[in-house]
Amino acid sequence: MKRRVVVTGLGVISALGLDLDTFWRNIQQGNSGVSLIESFDASAFDTKIAAEVKDFVPTDYLEKKDARHMDRFTQFAVVAAQQGLEDSGIRITEENAPEVGVIIGSGIGGLKTMEEQTRRLLEKGPKRVSPFFIPMIIPDMASGHVSIYTGAQGPNLAAVTACASSAHAIGEAFRLIQYGDAEVMITGGAEAAITALGVAGFNSAGALSKNNDHPEQASRPFDAKRDGFVMGEGAGVIILEELEHAVRRGAKIYGEIVGYGLTGDAYHITSPHPEGRGARQAMAMAIKDAGWEPKDVEYINAHGTSTLQNDLLETRAIKELFGEEAARLAVSSTKSMTGHLLGAAAAVEAIICLLALRDGIIPPTINYEFPDPACDLDYVPNQARRQTVSRVLSNSFGFGGHNATLAFAKYNG
Repeated sequence: MKRRVVVTGLGVISALGLDLDTFWRNIQQGNSGVSLIESFDASAFDTKIAAEVKDFVPTDYLEKKDARHMDRFTQFAVVAAQQGLEDSGIRITEENAPEVGVIIGSGIGGLKTMEEQTRRLLEKGPKRVSPFFIPMIIPDMASGHVSIYTGAQGPNLAAVTACASSAHAIGEAFRLIQYGDAEVMITGGAEAAITALGVAGFNSAGALSKNNDHPEQASRPFDAKRDGFVMGEGAGVIILEELEHAVRRGAKIYGEIVGYGLTGDAYHITSPHPEGRGARQAMAMAIKDAGWEPKDVEYINAHGTSTLQNDLLETRAIKELFGEEAARLAVSSTKSMTGHLLGAAAAVEAIICLLALRDGIIPPTINYEFPDPACDLDYVPNQARRQTVSRVLSNSFGFGGHNATLAFAKYNG
């Protein structure tokens, strides 16, 4: 028998807040975290906007020496993990450390450090490149540092599947607990790719919104005037725990993770399959893994990037899988508020799903003004909706054709 797995702690760093309560309040209010880029001079760029994390001072949370040897994405991961553990009430000791594991996903890793050290190499020569360069850029170092900081000695992995990274991290952590390889998993994702090189690269690919005059309105998933995604940054970490382990210690439980589906499009390096094949199958697998039928799902937190193709094909995949049931589904994209956190997106969106289950509030898709006839589902436009939900899905799709869907349920004992 596969063991049941619940969520007992949440931690988040995002453009909408540096703590869980602030973040959730902004989500409920439909606030946007998008503004003009401040971290570098973007005046020469086609895109001048992003959802940057403001007022984050690493040394407020980390020792100065440690912070200096971490890229920004790793700093985010460690702080969000600390928040999640504190929220869960779990204390890692010598006795239980081997039972606690870590999987943190990141799609890109230490891009800021890569830029800085490349500049140093070109300007000052090879001997001036930092000895911490490699450990700062590799995506697995978020998991490594979280393990070091928390003392977790159980399974320690990293997921790198572009914008599906933290969905795969959470799904694999779920399976490790299900099959008895860990009792607790610290899992999620972190990303900090709002740099000159990151923005230039996505601009060259034609992926980003250029709505620089109205930053807060730029991310508009499923809207007919969408013109690309808006980059975001931050981290989301959730604490997964075997059910009986959580109950024994009297833990508060946000919800239960009950299903995980993952597929590959086998189609193109950046474009989703034109029939939404992989997305549809990932949702179907997660529903089957949960022991549900499509009619049981009440809400989907969509990948919903605000790009022409993604929103169209995700809508198509939902309609094909759910049939007539698709019309009654609530489907929203919270990237309209957070921006697209790339490898950290799924973790932040999993947190939103769990809070929706807890509070009976479905978050909105903001900036939904001009309906697209090809995107004709209930996208919870512009205002959060009070509605009790007990079964939800969260979709994540990444470059390379990586698709992942997570299924969460209200915990009822």
